[in-house]
Amino acid sequence: MTGTLELSATELLVEYRAGRLSPVEVTREALDRVEAVNATLNAYCLVDRERALADAAESETRHRRGEPRGLLDGVPVSVKDVLLSRGWPTLRGSRTISREQPWDMDSPAVARLREHNAVLIGKTTTPEFGWKGVTDSPLTGVTRNPWDPRRTSGGSSGGAAAAVATATTPISIGTDGGGSIRIPASFCGVFGIKPTYGLVPAFPPSPYGTLAHVGPLSWTVEDSAVALDVLSGVDNRDWSSGPRPERTVMSTLEVGVAGMRIAFSPSLGFATVDPEVASIVAAAAKSFTDLGARVEVVDPGIADPLESFQVLWLAGAAAAVAGLSEERRAGLDPGLREAAAEGARLSAAEYVAASAVRAELGQVMGEFHEHFDLLLTPTMPITAFEAGVEMPPGSAASRWTGWTPFTYPFNMTQQPAASLPCGFTSAGLPVGLQVVGPRHADARVLTACRAFEQARPWRQRRPPVGERDHT
Repeated sequence: MTGTLELSATELLVEYRAGRLSPVEVTREALDRVEAVNATLNAYCLVDRERALADAAESETRHRRGEPRGLLDGVPVSVKDVLLSRGWPTLRGSRTISREQPWDMDSPAVARLREHNAVLIGKTTTPEFGWKGVTDSPLTGVTRNPWDPRRTSGGSSGGAAAAVATATTPISIGTDGGGSIRIPASFCGVFGIKPTYGLVPAFPPSPYGTLAHVGPLSWTVEDSAVALDVLSGVDNRDWSSGPRPERTVMSTLEVGVAGMRIAFSPSLGFATVDPEVASIVAAAAKSFTDLGARVEVVDPGIADPLESFQVLWLAGAAAAVAGLSEERRAGLDPGLREAAAEGARLSAAEYVAASAVRAELGQVMGEFHEHFDLLLTPTMPITAFEAGVEMPPGSAASRWTGWTPFTYPFNMTQQPAASLPCGFTSAGLPVGLQVVGPRHADARVLTACRAFEQARPWRQRRPPVGERDHT
């Protein structure tokens, strides 16, 4: 891929200010790229060409006057189809939601994008109600991996990751309730961050409650930093949202990691990792030593919280489809229908017990970060597998959570956690390194990711979309 769409959001803004590129030109190219790749990848479920070009024209006028408004004025951005977007249906990958209703409200994230005059070009695909770690749904079908369309993009923000990887937009906004930003970021070879819970407000509330975070995926760390500066801050519709930090993320992005105390846990003490993935991640972790950090191989001392996470997640699945008639439930993703039925059988006592495990996990991680500024792990123990299935071949696990042990623990603790591209397997598939920080240390996580990106840049390698047939 070549052309203006390889530029990051921050680079586009420089070109706009200098008059070398126009928002209309870039938006038209972005829309053409969507048309070129979407038949293969199914990253988008809605594209609004007319509205996007109209917004781009307004942005172009402001830039020509030397009066851009906002941090993303004229930058093409896409949003996951679980976020309300005024004028567009938000169907959440489900045939149970009617298009024929007023769509007159923006979620907080979308409202902030509009305030900063981003050009919204469309909505990206999601599994039904964002319930699993791959992206396919009865409504929109299977979303595929741009590095090999026979494989999954991951999920549930799989459309967002594929959109960024193919340069249709430099930034896409996703959600993460158990890994849903970091899983597809790892599988698709892009950057993604799940911020501290409450930094980015959400409305309406997720059925998965306080497990679910809103955050950006992007090709560069800098673009995600800008996005968090745009998205963060109180929204009165979200009682759990916190104030915007006093200092912007961008203001400390170039500080570096010299002197940081960083823990590297290859398995968290309980996960099994593909040997090739483990080797690539270990080499990436060593890079932080070269950058001046003190890196120690150590586990944080937590037990696998899978059983408790599944109680919380299955209860959320039940909440997502509560009130649907049996007739309408028959049209759900069969896996979601099973998960919701299992969640409906849980007792209040089981939920409270799982919440207690969650609280203890948060306490252990809080104490751990008194000694270590950051924690490094693999993002995923495997690379992308066959598209259209919930489980990789030969998996003994019963649900998607069985193959993503490094992600869901940090939804339970609400810590910031990012996935950055750190290499490729011999099969040419991306591998992700996870960088985890204590709560409210989002800027520190992004600073470390930026230092790694500068030392081991990844943006020069793009996926060969369209060069391989997925049939």
